[in-house]
Amino acid sequence: MKPIGELQVSGLCLGGNVFGWTADESASFAVLDAYTAAGGNFIDTADAYSAWAPGHTGGESETVLGRWLARRGRRDDIVLATKVGRHPDLTGLSAATIKAAADASLRRLGVDHIDLYYTHFDDETVEVAEIITALDDLVREGKVREIGASNISPARLEASLAFSTRENTARYTALQPRYHLMARDSYEGPLAETAARHHLAVMPYAALAGGFLTGKYRPGTTVDSSRAPSAARHLDTPRGQRVLSALDTVARTHDVPSATITSPLASARTPTQLTPLLRGTTLTLTPEDLTLLAEASA
Repeated sequence: MKPIGELQVSGLCLGGNVFGWTADESASFAVLDAYTAAGGNFIDTADAYSAWAPGHTGGESETVLGRWLARRGRRDDIVLATKVGRHPDLTGLSAATIKAAADASLRRLGVDHIDLYYTHFDDETVEVAEIITALDDLVREGKVREIGASNISPARLEASLAFSTRENTARYTALQPRYHLMARDSYEGPLAETAARHHLAVMPYAALAGGFLTGKYRPGTTVDSSRAPSAARHLDTPRGQRVLSALDTVARTHDVPSATITSPLASARTPTQLTPLLRGTTLTLTPEDLTLLAEASA
């Protein structure tokens, strides 16, 4: 288990973006059952999932997850993370929006508190003081245990943490940046330095680059996935080819699938897809492995 503030979470955080979207309720339940049976306790979703899909309005993932929690009676042993700011009906991070969105998420999830509540995307039209104060109110009311930020600049993250210290409010304990071997610049540098300086837990999202880093995208292959067009584009770049080659080498060294070599946050549409992700919680890469992957993805 690993700490996020006062929370203790398993090594793999299960992403919920596919629940109610590319995984229907039955398939979602199967993945959730397999994940928890393997000892996983950390599930990540957002109020916006999956508003982008035709006929969806947002909140589908939370609704499916709430039904699973109720039917399995697993609330007490699950660390539940969700996000605010991108639901079509509750966009942005004004205090009123944050509080209304939290209540809506609690209803869909069928719970009385959210363990980790992220700002999904920063809203620079709103002062840091208003955002943090609204989140602090939720913590004081018992609706939220820990708060985190996703998609935020180093300057705004630093300002948020400084406000929390100065005003003795709840402070961000977690950061969820977009980060993987095909997109390193979005985190490495000032944002990573800020996170390290303030001892934030970091859970990169899009860890598999839309599935590209599983190794299933190869020249001449066709992949049945809604994310195939965006993932397959990496095949046309020298960097993509270098990364695939490096992943193949590391995977052979450890006798694991390429998908095992990833970050602590990933989603799965089936229990079969979940298996290699879970193996990553016990995999230790050598310095040579890390150098090879870093050089290939530079």
